[in-house]
Amino acid sequence: MSDAPVSIGVAGLLGPSAIARIGAAAEAAGLYALWVNDTPGGDALAALHAAAEVTENLVLGTGVIPLDRYTPDEILLRAEGLPEDRLMLGIGSGQASGPVLAAVGNAVDALRARTAAGIVVGALGPKMRQLATEVADGMLLNWLPPHVAAAQSAHAHETAPGAHVGLYVRTALDDDGMPRLRTETARYARFPKYAANFARLGVDAADTVLDPQCTALADYRAAVDEVVLRAMVASDDDVEAYRRFVTRAGELAH
Repeated sequence: MSDAPVSIGVAGLLGPSAIARIGAAAEAAGLYALWVNDTPGGDALAALHAAAEVTENLVLGTGVIPLDRYTPDEILLRAEGLPEDRLMLGIGSGQASGPVLAAVGNAVDALRARTAAGIVVGALGPKMRQLATEVADGMLLNWLPPHVAAAQSAHAHETAPGAHVGLYVRTALDDDGMPRLRTETARYARFPKYAANFARLGVDAADTVLDPQCTALADYRAAVDEVVLRAMVASDDDVEAYRRFVTRAGELAH
């Protein structure tokens, strides 16, 4: 595996209009996909509808829609009209408790029965990663250094050779974005499930991000099937900063 495509990830809170502008810039820069996080107040699928209107080839993904907030029926209703041939529906358990593996598996089945879009699962632990390779089209990984991402990707491909393994990597491509990258890294390091995963893997959260030098980008591209640069810019209100990020990402990707 080498030279995996490079994509951009942004938060749904940016809003459809801003994300459409970023998506158009991403396609022009030759990036592979636009992934939008779905959060309270940040509707990923509404943003993708706006981005779909101004792009032709860019893959459009949700990274990820939490199943504790949306049912498969609601996801499908909100996704109606999006181009299925370039849509990746990323789903995850969110903050749900109880038998989350069964819930995610059932949701994948329900979506697959009614859409030709790709379906990937946001996966952290080994059981969810295994489920993703067995029932979905692949997985979205998060907060991993290259060597761990490579090992998890290799295991997924042993289980399902055609599985798509994407990896979110928090990235600042200029010095202005570094304070936000540091803040984001420290915040996730305190989340219990991520803190436990960092401890289990024996890595520091700071080992899983990219600074403007991007020295580990080649290692990430060799490790997985798609590298999603989760854009860290100085301010979410600055669409031009995101467009500069996209331009630089396109240069690094090619």
